[in-house]
Amino acid sequence: MDFMFFFNSALLGVGLAMDAFSVSLANGLNDPKMNKGKMCGMAGVFAFFQALMPMIGWICVHTIVQYFTAFEKFIPWIALLLLGFIGGKMLVEGFKTKGEEYTTEPPKVGIMSLLVQGVATSIDALSVGFTIADYDLKMAVICALVIAAVTFVICVGGIAIGRKFGTKLSGKAGIFGGTILVLIGLEIFITSFIK
Repeated sequence: MDFMFFFNSALLGVGLAMDAFSVSLANGLNDPKMNKGKMCGMAGVFAFFQALMPMIGWICVHTIVQYFTAFEKFIPWIALLLLGFIGGKMLVEGFKTKGEEYTTEPPKVGIMSLLVQGVATSIDALSVGFTIADYDLKMAVICALVIAAVTFVICVGGIAIGRKFGTKLSGKAGIFGGTILVLIGLEIFITSFIK
């Protein structure tokens, strides 16, 4: 393992983390009073899934590759449904509270929503298992850990930016955040047909 291995793994992490960054931004917008512990926990969930999915893909390539290729065509549909559902829910809540200040507590992202977001934004990373198929187990694990570290940093940044603007946007933040999630779902779906 040389510098280029780590550099390529980091670049892979940046590429994979973009959807998670956008969702983190939306979550920060939705909860501008989020504390640092929750920010790290949320970023940790995204990092975990971004590391897990390439490893699952790598395992599939080395074991049940024919089943994985059959499943791969459903990935964009799953991402669209999951992000569309969560984004739609945020939009509905945003329109209900439009123009209102969060005088008590802002709407929170629950653990189930966060897990669904983690899966939805990382499910396309399953195909990275093909990209790293020639790595041995140690290299694949290290690559996944680098991807996780990069995702974590990027997501914390996304949440922080979202929190800053979420405070300024107040009641409109849920609408903006929900729109971002729906657009990400559509982007994953549409680009899957362009590739």
